[in-house]
Amino acid sequence: MPAILNYLIHLLLAAVLLAVFFKAYTSWTPFDEVLLIRQGNMAAALSLGGALIGFSITIGSALVHTADYREFVMWAAGAMVVQMLAYAVTTWLLNMAKDQIEGNNAAFGGLLGAISISIGVINGACIS
Repeated sequence: MPAILNYLIHLLLAAVLLAVFFKAYTSWTPFDEVLLIRQGNMAAALSLGGALIGFSITIGSALVHTADYREFVMWAAGAMVVQMLAYAVTTWLLNMAKDQIEGNNAAFGGLLGAISISIGVINGACIS
Protein backbone atom coordinates (compact mmCIF):
# COMPACT_ATOMS: atom_id res chain seq x y z
CA MET A 1 0.00 0.00 0.00
CA PRO A 2 1.37 3.45 -0.84
CA ALA A 3 2.54 5.42 2.19
CA ILE A 4 0.12 8.30 1.49
CA LEU A 5 -2.85 5.92 1.50
CA ASN A 6 -1.69 4.38 4.77
CA TYR A 7 -1.31 7.88 6.21
CA LEU A 8 -4.80 8.89 5.09
CA ILE A 9 -6.39 5.75 6.52
CA HIS A 10 -4.68 6.28 9.88
CA LEU A 11 -5.62 9.96 9.88
CA LEU A 12 -9.26 9.20 9.07
CA LEU A 13 -9.48 6.48 11.72
CA ALA A 14 -7.91 8.75 14.34
CA ALA A 15 -10.29 11.59 13.46
CA VAL A 16 -13.31 9.29 13.65
CA LEU A 17 -12.15 7.90 16.99
CA LEU A 18 -11.65 11.42 18.34
CA ALA A 19 -15.15 12.37 17.18
CA VAL A 20 -16.59 9.24 18.82
CA PHE A 21 -14.75 10.08 22.04
CA PHE A 22 -16.03 13.66 21.90
CA LYS A 23 -19.62 12.48 21.49
CA ALA A 24 -19.32 9.79 24.17
CA TYR A 25 -17.58 12.10 26.65
CA THR A 26 -20.01 14.98 26.20
CA SER A 27 -22.93 12.56 26.54
CA TRP A 28 -21.43 11.04 29.69
CA THR A 29 -20.96 14.29 31.59
CA PRO A 30 -23.93 15.78 33.49
CA PHE A 31 -23.67 19.18 31.77
CA ASP A 32 -23.64 20.47 28.20
CA GLU A 33 -19.99 21.39 27.57
CA VAL A 34 -20.60 22.78 24.09
CA LEU A 35 -23.36 25.10 25.29
CA LEU A 36 -21.29 26.19 28.29
CA ILE A 37 -18.26 26.85 26.08
CA ARG A 38 -20.41 28.89 23.68
CA GLN A 39 -21.46 30.96 26.70
CA GLY A 40 -17.80 31.61 27.54
CA ASN A 41 -17.43 29.08 30.34
CA MET A 42 -13.67 28.61 30.76
CA ALA A 43 -14.05 25.72 33.23
CA ALA A 44 -15.96 23.64 30.66
CA ALA A 45 -13.40 24.48 27.97
CA LEU A 46 -10.47 23.46 30.19
CA SER A 47 -12.13 20.24 31.27
CA LEU A 48 -13.21 19.19 27.76
CA GLY A 49 -9.95 20.36 26.21
CA GLY A 50 -7.95 18.28 28.68
CA ALA A 51 -10.09 15.23 27.97
CA LEU A 52 -9.54 15.62 24.22
CA ILE A 53 -5.80 16.12 24.65
CA GLY A 54 -5.55 13.15 27.01
CA PHE A 55 -7.37 10.88 24.58
CA SER A 56 -5.31 12.20 21.65
CA ILE A 57 -2.08 11.34 23.47
CA THR A 58 -3.29 7.77 23.74
CA ILE A 59 -4.35 7.76 20.08
CA GLY A 60 -0.88 8.96 19.11
CA SER A 61 0.78 6.20 21.09
CA ALA A 62 -1.55 3.59 19.63
CA LEU A 63 -0.74 4.82 16.13
CA VAL A 64 2.98 4.41 16.76
CA HIS A 65 2.85 1.07 18.55
CA THR A 66 0.26 -1.00 16.71
CA ALA A 67 0.80 -3.22 13.71
CA ASP A 68 -2.54 -2.88 11.91
CA TYR A 69 -5.80 -0.96 11.85
CA ARG A 70 -7.79 -3.46 13.91
CA GLU A 71 -5.21 -3.45 16.69
CA PHE A 72 -5.13 0.37 16.58
CA VAL A 73 -8.91 0.62 16.91
CA MET A 74 -8.98 -1.90 19.76
CA TRP A 75 -6.31 -0.02 21.73
CA ALA A 76 -8.11 3.25 21.08
CA ALA A 77 -11.42 1.78 22.27
CA GLY A 78 -9.75 0.57 25.45
CA ALA A 79 -8.17 3.97 25.96
CA MET A 80 -11.57 5.59 25.54
CA VAL A 81 -12.97 3.42 28.32
CA VAL A 82 -10.04 4.28 30.59
CA GLN A 83 -10.47 8.04 29.97
CA MET A 84 -14.21 7.82 30.70
CA LEU A 85 -13.60 5.81 33.87
CA ALA A 86 -10.97 8.30 35.00
CA TYR A 87 -13.52 11.10 34.62
CA ALA A 88 -16.16 9.11 36.50
CA VAL A 89 -13.82 8.26 39.38
CA THR A 90 -12.43 11.79 39.60
CA THR A 91 -15.82 13.46 39.68
CA TRP A 92 -17.11 10.87 42.15
CA LEU A 93 -14.16 11.49 44.48
CA LEU A 94 -14.45 15.28 44.19
CA ASN A 95 -18.26 15.06 44.44
CA MET A 96 -19.01 18.48 42.98
CA ALA A 97 -17.93 18.63 39.37
CA LYS A 98 -21.28 19.65 37.89
CA ASP A 99 -21.69 22.67 40.17
CA GLN A 100 -18.07 23.73 39.74
CA ILE A 101 -18.09 23.49 35.94
CA GLU A 102 -21.48 25.15 35.54
CA GLY A 103 -20.33 27.84 38.00
CA ASN A 104 -17.33 28.52 35.71
CA ASN A 105 -14.72 27.61 38.32
CA ALA A 106 -11.74 27.67 35.95
CA ALA A 107 -9.43 26.21 38.60
CA PHE A 108 -11.66 23.17 38.90
CA GLY A 109 -11.97 22.84 35.13
CA GLY A 110 -8.21 23.07 34.86
CA LEU A 111 -7.82 20.35 37.47
CA LEU A 112 -10.19 18.04 35.58
CA GLY A 113 -8.34 18.81 32.34
CA ALA A 114 -4.95 18.15 33.93
CA ILE A 115 -6.15 14.84 35.36
CA SER A 116 -7.43 13.82 31.91
CA ILE A 117 -4.10 14.72 30.31
CA SER A 118 -2.20 12.84 33.02
CA ILE A 119 -4.33 9.74 32.49
CA GLY A 120 -3.79 10.08 28.73
CA VAL A 121 0.00 10.18 29.15
CA ILE A 122 -0.02 7.14 31.43
CA ASN A 123 -2.53 5.35 29.20
CA GLY A 124 -0.45 6.07 26.10
CA ALA A 125 2.76 4.89 27.76
CA CYS A 126 1.09 1.63 28.74
CA ILE A 127 0.42 0.88 25.07
CA SER A 128 4.10 1.10 24.15
